[in-house]
Amino acid sequence: MERLIRFVKDNFLAGRTFNNVTDLNCEALNWCSRQNSRYHAAVDCVPAEVHFRECAMVAHRLEKTPELLYFYYPLRKISFDGFVNYEGRRFGVPYRYTKQLCRICRDGFTLYIYSDDLSEKLAAHNVTWSKRDTFCSDQYVKVQPEELPTAPVTTVIRQLEPRRRLSMFDKFNFSKGGDQDE
Repeated sequence: MERLIRFVKDNFLAGRTFNNVTDLNCEALNWCSRQNSRYHAAVDCVPAEVHFRECAMVAHRLEKTPELLYFYYPLRKISFDGFVNYEGRRFGVPYRYTKQLCRICRDGFTLYIYSDDLSEKLAAHNVTWSKRDTFCSDQYVKVQPEELPTAPVTTVIRQLEPRRRLSMFDKFNFSKGGDQDE
């Protein structure tokens, strides 16, 4: 095991720079695919070929049953301000969707938001590493309704003139007339 970790450190990580974790994961998958497609003298085979030969007999594509779709698209609670949390970030849900739960699914660098019964796709967001909220185009109503008063307005508001602020030294100005101690 320690030899494997050293092999990865010496051959994959050395001299590489990654912008974020997603970039590191993509590069690691590509590197692993290249390594598994090469002949390895230690095991006297090409690992990808052996894996395919042994697993192809028992592997099969899963049918898209409703039970499986509910597993692949987990429920998420929508916050009061119209966002759903996924991987520590918030993604917008359209305001027209009034329920409190939705289902989400990530496919590569895209996050899809569906209704809770999977009958409607609500939004699709690009997944980035920004911690800022990601809004959808119809997350909020464009024109807010104006609330009219129910009773006639009788209160009047006026702004008073600001008071003249006296300097702390004004009490020592003896040239002014008025009350002075004699």
